[in-house]
Amino acid sequence: MIRHLGTSVRVTAFSIVLLGLIYPLAMTGLAQALFPRQANGSLIAVDGKLVGSSIIGQLWTKPRYFHGRPSAAGKGYDPTATGGTNLGPTSKKLIDATRKTIAALRAENPDAMGPPPMDLVTSSGSGIDPDISPESAYWQAPRVAKARGSTVASVNALIAKQVRGRTFGFLGEPRVNVLEINLALDGVKPQ
Repeated sequence: MIRHLGTSVRVTAFSIVLLGLIYPLAMTGLAQALFPRQANGSLIAVDGKLVGSSIIGQLWTKPRYFHGRPSAAGKGYDPTATGGTNLGPTSKKLIDATRKTIAALRAENPDAMGPPPMDLVTSSGSGIDPDISPESAYWQAPRVAKARGSTVASVNALIAKQVRGRTFGFLGEPRVNVLEINLALDGVKPQ
């Protein structure tokens, strides 16, 4: 029995050192060497000031900016409290929240054509999705153009430039990063 206990303690100690120290440090070093921007949070700075991350959504409320997906993370876009609502499709709470969100979207975007795209109505699984679909961007274009005293055509042209295709040509869906398009609207180039 003592022999088995000694073996289990040695295996546990070895596993802790290997998997709890050596492996994480090696992966962190490798990530820093090969992908330093991504390993450090894909941060975006303007004139030396941090304005956000291209992988974490933010709350945008001004009419002159594109708005992202609703957040279910903490008090909104909190990367330390990510997660979905976990409400099922028959949940009264979800149905009421969806109706309220649709009404708010229609009030904010009175010139938009058709129903709001689903990704503007529902939160993502993480609650901090930084991207919207191109359809969501085009749906918001009349509001953004009106607030900026611009034409819908010029805003649509900017959207077309900001659309990213599927990763590796087949993963995911086309998308528009909300922070990056809002910076482009202001004519700001991130560093």
